[in-house]
Amino acid sequence: MPPTGTTHAPHDDAPDRDWPIMGLIGTGHFLSHFYMLCLAPLFPIWKEEFGVSYTALGFSVALMSTVTAVLQTPVGFLVDRHGARPYLVGGTLIMALSISAMAFASGYWAILLLALVSGVGNSVIHPADYAILAGSINKSRMGRAFAMHTLTGNLGFAAAPPAMAALALLVGWREALLIFGLLGVPVVGAILWQSRILTDQAKPRASHTPSGASVLLTRPMLLFFAFFLLSSMASSGMQAFVIPVMNQLWGLPLAVGSMVLTGYFVGNILGVLVGGWFADRSTRYGAFVVGLTLAAIALILALGMVPMPGVAAIAVALLAGVALGASRTPRDVMVKDAAPPGQIGKVFGFISSGLPLGGALTPAVGMLLDAGMPHLVLPLVAGLLALSLLCMGSARGSAARVAPVAAE
Repeated sequence: MPPTGTTHAPHDDAPDRDWPIMGLIGTGHFLSHFYMLCLAPLFPIWKEEFGVSYTALGFSVALMSTVTAVLQTPVGFLVDRHGARPYLVGGTLIMALSISAMAFASGYWAILLLALVSGVGNSVIHPADYAILAGSINKSRMGRAFAMHTLTGNLGFAAAPPAMAALALLVGWREALLIFGLLGVPVVGAILWQSRILTDQAKPRASHTPSGASVLLTRPMLLFFAFFLLSSMASSGMQAFVIPVMNQLWGLPLAVGSMVLTGYFVGNILGVLVGGWFADRSTRYGAFVVGLTLAAIALILALGMVPMPGVAAIAVALLAGVALGASRTPRDVMVKDAAPPGQIGKVFGFISSGLPLGGALTPAVGMLLDAGMPHLVLPLVAGLLALSLLCMGSARGSAARVAPVAAE
């Protein structure tokens, strides 16, 4: 019996159709992540221009992230009911125009309001993207499609701070926001122009297929949510604190610590591509994720417990990034397979909201640094990853027991 949610095999004979779909969805996902981080480089300028604190300015990014996380699930219900394409178009346009409108902001409160509006648009991206990918991409390339989706988001995060800082320095912050915001308009035009190749997810064949909140409150979905949240806390903790930990524990200069973090990021990107390749060639997702996460745990513990020169620390961080990055695509495919047919929008909206929530809880990890206990930071990161594995294993087992019942 095929896994739940994989009964639809779209466009089996059109590989040349899958890549443009990945490009369209990936470009929108890139912009989504770009817009999330493009404001922070402007904080020093805004602090002087609007006369507000860094804390107040940081609230604009936190508000955007919070609105995105909170609205993803209700938007997922709408995507499942009415189709993903109109929401994808509308959400991307709202995101782009709200960032552009910040170019005309006369004060801090206008920035805050537009950040909220941008978060509303951003909340559409994950539920709509996954619903379209599940319905449009050939099953034999689903892993690579999910990998490209993750990769483009990561590239958006990486590109936003340097690009915004450079353009603001070159032409001014208002012009930079207007230019980057308006980049979303041709993306919306391309989605509309190519909308004929974007197919929605398959609808349920049986009237008794579970729907509504009952899907999200099942044991597998709650455990997958915990899996995403804990793994996000671990990854965000690594990104936020590995530099000071390397400095305080082993005396590595901050420049070398930055290279350790860069190694982790590069490894993460490479790993995502490896995970997509694997997910298209095997169905042993659980074993793959467990093995890679255990490897990452061992490598992170080594960084935090074994003195090593800078070059070795960079190499270990790169390998840890590869291991965690490669586990992401099989993780996403497991969630897709566990989702009942026609429910992918709400399932991914709900479960992926654990990612920003996990990131928001990351400062709790930093309390160990403030308490003078840097030696406990990376073991805590490793412990969070271990807990996430327990949640993933329990979710897989629960989903396997639920699937036969739903299929009867």
